[in-house]
Amino acid sequence: MKVEREDSYAHVLKYTGIFGGVQGLNILINLVRTKVVAMFLGPSGMGLAALFNSVVNFVSQATNLGISFSAVRHVSELFDKGEEAEIARFVKVVRAWSLLTALIGMLVCVAAGPFLSKYTFSWGDHTLHFILLSFAVGLLAITGGESAILKGARQLRSLALIQVVNVLLALVLTVPIYYFFGETGIVPVIVLTAFSAMLTTIYMSYRLYPLQLRGCNGILGEGMGMVRLGVAYVLAGILGSGAEMLIRAHLNVVGELDIVGLYNAGFILTVTYAGMVFSAMESDYFPRLSAVMNDGAAKMSDTVNKQIEVSFLLVSPMLALFIVFLPVLLPLLTRSDFMPAVPMAQVASFSMYLRAISLPMSFMVLAKGDSLAYLLIEGFDSVLMFFLVVLGFRYMGLVGTGIALDVSYIIDLLIIYLYTRRKYGYRSSLPVVQMVFMQLPLGICIYLLTFLDHPWLGGVLGCMLAFVSFAISLYVLHQKTALWQALKSRFHSKLHRHE
Repeated sequence: MKVEREDSYAHVLKYTGIFGGVQGLNILINLVRTKVVAMFLGPSGMGLAALFNSVVNFVSQATNLGISFSAVRHVSELFDKGEEAEIARFVKVVRAWSLLTALIGMLVCVAAGPFLSKYTFSWGDHTLHFILLSFAVGLLAITGGESAILKGARQLRSLALIQVVNVLLALVLTVPIYYFFGETGIVPVIVLTAFSAMLTTIYMSYRLYPLQLRGCNGILGEGMGMVRLGVAYVLAGILGSGAEMLIRAHLNVVGELDIVGLYNAGFILTVTYAGMVFSAMESDYFPRLSAVMNDGAAKMSDTVNKQIEVSFLLVSPMLALFIVFLPVLLPLLTRSDFMPAVPMAQVASFSMYLRAISLPMSFMVLAKGDSLAYLLIEGFDSVLMFFLVVLGFRYMGLVGTGIALDVSYIIDLLIIYLYTRRKYGYRSSLPVVQMVFMQLPLGICIYLLTFLDHPWLGGVLGCMLAFVSFAISLYVLHQKTALWQALKSRFHSKLHRHE
């Protein structure tokens, strides 16, 4: 029984580490890109880019019919059965629907251009910009369909390689365009990066399942089940990306582009680093959870709790160090005029502690296929976050937006916990509770140290507490997995090899 337990924890840690490592490499490359963008565009330029990107994401979410999510489940089922002919047939279905949603997305973006320009900006006519951005919407739809095929076929190595190559290509494209054209290059950069991402994805996907144009008659009708499954996911995505777009548009109208840029910088830094840990959820954790959802509440709870434990143990030391070193890192990664975003990002970091707990729980709703419940919960959370951020900015400025994010995630955690406990019989384990009460107070203490009159003293004490957080995580992971033994055996084998 002990071996099974260790293997289970080791599996979660292994795949979280693999995808987290890829995400970490992506972050390092993105740090260079962020620095370049900040130098060439400044807060206002970054705010403009954030507005355009949020609109592209919103239109994409509204028109892609959830194929990037729902197709994974269908392809995965066929892949497990080994039905190659059926897989090849369904791949055609996915590609046909992806092309259709790409065309729909482009038309919607073009038609809504005047409306988006009027209500997203308080100055100028940006209709032409949104017409050009329609190409990015279409490219994202095709990329999403091909990515779903790769995920369903468990091509994890290809997916990891695609992520790294896409980030490198984005860097190569961004630097010269922003250097020569400044803010004028924002729309071309968005379109070209979407195009390069599509090329790398279809290259990998077509190698696995070559493009076949024959036998496509009536193929759209075969995908209706996939589309129905993705509808709730789409609607929830519309509300989520719509809330993000409205938040940035509101900050632009009541404040200015500089405020949008500062908010976006703080938000991206906070979410991106924690995203290293969360990146394995959809590719590894979701299929594992789906496989045990009908095995009883105890098995399901055990799978969820293990994921929460590993995610929380990995994210806690990262967030602790993030809070301590952000005043040093932010000007290095961007420019000195981004410093007002530091307090906002520091307080918003607690939302990622909460996300590490709530995200594994929320996947239970998806794994059970309760699409209406998922839509209602995610929709309420998105609306709540928008109103809280608006209120937070009105009464406390930029810091208030960070506090608003924390409050919204607290409410989200309470809702998802109460729902999964009542609906599925989920129960938190004692180790999860113990871990939260050990790590979260350390993060709070580190944050409170940032208010000391002597920053160097707060930094030293914060580093000490961050080391304690790291030591706790390492000790618990050592107890629950064979991680330490594996590292020791690898070290000894290398040592003997050199002798």
